[in-house]
Amino acid sequence: MSSRSPAPPNAAPNARAVLAANLIRLRAEKGWSQEALAFECGLHRTFVAHVERQARNISLDNLERLALALGVQTYSLLMP
Repeated sequence: MSSRSPAPPNAAPNARAVLAANLIRLRAEKGWSQEALAFECGLHRTFVAHVERQARNISLDNLERLALALGVQTYSLLMP
């Protein structure tokens, strides 16, 4: 069971959900598997999977690594 409470109906999407959606979309656009993305940024495949499932918190350093591998600005990974 999740310890996070549901967001109010008019609230903006949470950062984990936005990040997950952007990672999945950008990874798919490149035709990369989670393993390929993980390799490109020096992270473990299971870490990438956990971030995409919103099961892990992520540091700014790892957010930057993902953005660099995907060829986007770091802040854009958090933009709905």
